[in-house]
Amino acid sequence: MNSPAPPLVVKVGGSLFDRVVPLLEIFREVGRPVLIVPGGGKFADLVRRLAVSDTAGHWMAIAGMEQFGWYIASHGVPAAFRLTLPSEVTVLLPYCALREIDPVPHSWNVTSDTIAAWVAKELSADLLLLKSVDGIHHHRRLLSRVEDPSLTPDEVDPAFIRFVFEHGLRARVVSGRHDDRVRRALRDEAVVGTLVDPRF
Repeated sequence: MNSPAPPLVVKVGGSLFDRVVPLLEIFREVGRPVLIVPGGGKFADLVRRLAVSDTAGHWMAIAGMEQFGWYIASHGVPAAFRLTLPSEVTVLLPYCALREIDPVPHSWNVTSDTIAAWVAKELSADLLLLKSVDGIHHHRRLLSRVEDPSLTPDEVDPAFIRFVFEHGLRARVVSGRHDDRVRRALRDEAVVGTLVDPRF
């Protein structure tokens, strides 16, 4: 008998606001323990348009992640206020945890992508980034794998790939708009998307 899959950190991009309900149904269907890190989405986009300092913008954007997290929690998902490995589908409300530790630079080079990677590092878990893109592209070609730590593609924030390589994380970028891709990624099966795995 196969052992149960270990917990997974899943960043749900803010662009997937309209996909929250079907994504939660898939998470529950697959049955793998998932800690959702919410993106900033429209909440963070508003902050980007304001003339505020980097530090103010940083915490306002994380507060935006928190708002999206509460929206996810409103669909019957338990909320976690601290970093902890989940035993079921759980959403992280990141503001208090990040205020306590303040682990990442206050810069728009660091968004919820790298924050999700930091959560995965702290929990020694793999990371799945669900976005509204098929994966990471280079010269308009979808990369099945990223092997260059200096790559700074548009699909993730500028700090993300270097962070993943520096900390030896396993991360996958997959479209959250294709149900079957999400299921396959949750089961660690081959899937259309991009793998960032500096360990191999």
